[in-house]
Amino acid sequence: MQDLNGIGLRARSLYCLISAENAIPSQGLRVKLIQVSTKLLLENPKMLKLDGYQILSAIYNSANSIVYRGIREQDNHAVILKVLKQDYPTPAELTRYKQEYEITRHLNLVEGIVKAYSIREYHRGLVIILEDFGGNSLRMLLNDLRATQEVMSLEEFLPLAIQVAEILGQIHSRNVIHKDLNPGNIVLHPETGQVKIIDFGISTQLTRENPTLKNPNVLEGTLAYISPEQTGRMNRALDYRTDFYSLGASFYELLTGKLPFTTTDVLELVHCHLAKQPVTPHKLNAEIPLAVSAIVMKLMAKTAEERYQSAFGLKADLERCWQQLQTTGKIDSFPLGNQDLADKFQIPQKLYGREQEIETLLAAFSRVSGHLSSVTSHSSQEQNKQQTTNDK
Repeated sequence: MQDLNGIGLRARSLYCLISAENAIPSQGLRVKLIQVSTKLLLENPKMLKLDGYQILSAIYNSANSIVYRGIREQDNHAVILKVLKQDYPTPAELTRYKQEYEITRHLNLVEGIVKAYSIREYHRGLVIILEDFGGNSLRMLLNDLRATQEVMSLEEFLPLAIQVAEILGQIHSRNVIHKDLNPGNIVLHPETGQVKIIDFGISTQLTRENPTLKNPNVLEGTLAYISPEQTGRMNRALDYRTDFYSLGASFYELLTGKLPFTTTDVLELVHCHLAKQPVTPHKLNAEIPLAVSAIVMKLMAKTAEERYQSAFGLKADLERCWQQLQTTGKIDSFPLGNQDLADKFQIPQKLYGREQEIETLLAAFSRVSGHLSSVTSHSSQEQNKQQTTNDK
């Protein structure tokens, strides 16, 4: 009989060691420790012992949390338990957990949000009790599709995408910005097809937020999916339209089986979000209609003004695609955004009517840079002449 408490202590100790700055200089050793501790945590779910709940299995493991499936004993109701991993969480981590619970509770009336039941103290940390409707994340679905080298069909994708757009519209109508939409935070019931959005850990109830410049390794959100403005490198405020970019990147992966940008270098990935255009989905998968490909690329526009301005405008275009596919078996191209009316007043964060001033600045820059170039060239020639004289 294994000592489960001892296993849990060793697993948590490994994570503490991994998280200590510069404690493990070898990247290979860090990876190995993460694999070992993850295996210990997922194979021994009984580490979590909470009065009134029976723990069934650990289903997800991140740097900050462990997520379990369980049963509430008083009524045999299936629940999800999300617990802070650290034995000694910081005040900031405790605050973030409380904020996640409050925002999720604020959205409890939204049909497509996993409901928050309660939050409880657990040792020195916290555990959030959430609804379990029997779904699995799209990340798990993607992993299964990759194993068989398949991608999601249009018949599967469009109903799912329409549901997600509807739910996102409800979230935005309550002045919540999710900030971390990705396949891991979209949950699908495999039998009913019901979709729900989860994980409001870094969400905000502000209508606009000013992101700060941070090290790419500590940016909020999942780096492969975050918008250019969420990187903090665009000198512009963050609003609800950041979620459209992340949703576009998620749709891109569902349709093509690939991320929009596949680099593993953190700085290069940030640069890609800021300045590079991904290969259009229909070029990677010829079965994707141009209209669907155009919707994804509109979602992933670099500036928020060029994206959809409302989730309901996005939903209308997706529904038009779905209607065409059902009636004719194909999807013809059509003008996007005909019903895309923003329900929030947004002042564009770009300059208008400054063409003359911009031309003046560019001309001045050209003159100065040309002058510096000629001065540098002349200086180099003089140095060469002097060197030649000295050699003689």
